[in-house]
Parts: sequence; structure tokens; C-alpha cells
Amino acid sequence: MHDDRAEHRNRFAEEARSEHPDLSLLALLIGAVADPAMGETGIDAAQIELDRLAGQLPYGAKSPHGWAAALAELLGGREGFHGTAGDYERLESSLLHEVLRRRRGLPILLSVVWSEVARRAGAPVYGVALPGHFVVGFGESDALAGPVLADPFAGGRPLTGTDAELLVTGATGAPLDPASLAPASTLDGVLRILNNIRAWAAARPERSEVGLWAVELALLLPSHPARLRHERAELLVRRGDFLTGAAELEAYAELVAAVDPPAAESIRGRARAARARLN
Repeated sequence: MHDDRAEHRNRFAEEARSEHPDLSLLALLIGAVADPAMGETGIDAAQIELDRLAGQLPYGAKSPHGWAAALAELLGGREGFHGTAGDYERLESSLLHEVLRRRRGLPILLSVVWSEVARRAGAPVYGVALPGHFVVGFGESDALAGPVLADPFAGGRPLTGTDAELLVTGATGAPLDPASLAPASTLDGVLRILNNIRAWAAARPERSEVGLWAVELALLLPSHPARLRHERAELLVRRGDFLTGAAELEAYAELVAAVDPPAAESIRGRARAARARLN
């Protein structure tokens, strides 16, 4: 099982650094790290299910509104994909293979389903990383009439500009920045999935192993926040790997020292305290 996880991590790193990263594959590899038992068979089965769903869409050219309506009727209607508040309490809601099985998930994972099914059917689709709530867009993102948005968490409900504004204001208390309507990159979406998993684990200290593999996958992305190195070091210490955690804290302190010497010294102090726990 350990070897399987290492293989899935290596494949994740390779795919993330490829010229055109595959969103569904990266999301499924996250699931394979979470549940190594799914293996290649589980990854293939999930891809086949996405293909099957795409094959259920009616054939023919459609407007952006037509694509949004067809996806809502198929995925939100006949197939029953949606989300509820309770889904935020489940790790499975952030794992694509489980979302395909349960027909339930977080907004971003449901948006992955919408995007990947639509893409396979030839739709002009993209993810939209609204603050606090991921949705999908159809057509040209810079069209004069504005983007055609749908909310997979609500079964594909179409969103007007006012709806999007209310979603963002409700989640953040701030007005909608028009830049938030731009298409999200594949890797931005993957990092957001991992951020959700890290947040889930952070609220459950007994599941620190989940937080550790999530932060380690995020560190494999070509671009990631430097603070993730500090988070990994703290998780290692929390899990009893004091030497490795202390070494990583010291390495992170070196990065911080040039811009914030007091913070760097504080981090070095935590490294010394971690080493002292071995005595």
C-alpha cells in the first residue's frame, strides 16, 4: 500500500508538471492517495463513468445557455448530482471517485464533474473560482453579455450576475470582484481541492495523516505557497517525527529570515523545542 501511494504521488507530480494537466486525472490521483485500495482499476472506472455521462448528453451544437441547461437536466436532474451543508463534514466530498459514486460533493468537486462531462461532449466550459463557492461557466468568458454561469452544488442552477454577487457576499462579506469570473486554471482548481482537504483535516486533529498527505501533494504542484513547507513541518512534529519536522522548520526559517527575522527566530525556537522532545 505504501508503494502504491508513492506511485500515485509520482504520477500526480508528473501530471501536474505536464504541458496540459488533466483535471480529472489529478483529482482521481488525490483520491488514490487518500484510498490506495482504489488503484488503477478505480481510476479507470471513474474515467469510464465520466465518459458514460458525457455520452448521455443530447448530440448537436448548443449555445452556452443550451449547454448549461443540458448539463443541469442530465447531472442535476436525471443523475442527481448536488450538494448539501452536511457534505462539508465528509472527506469523501473532496474525492472525485466518491463524488461519482455518491452523487454528492463540495462545490468544486461537483464543478469538476460538470466540467469534465461537458468537456468530453465538446462544450466550451471552464471552472470559475468564486471566493467561497466554485461554479462553472459556459461560452466565452469575456462575452459582452457576460458569462453563462451554473452552480453544480445546486444541481446546475443557472446564476445571474446578481446571484453570483449574492453567493460571494454571503460567503465572504465582500462584493464580487469581476476578476473572480475569469476561468480558473487546472492547477488552481487542484490546489483548491487540496486546501479543502487540509481544512477538513485541520478541524480533526486525530486525522493529521490526511492533512499531511494533502499538504505533501500541494507541495508537488509547480507553484504553491511557501507557507505549506511550514505547515508540513508542524504536522510532522505533531505526528511525532521530531527530527524531520525540526529540520524542515529550520529550513523554512532560513527562507523567512530575509524578510522577517523575528518570525524566523520564533520558528527556530519551535525547531529547538521539537528536538528537545527526543530527550
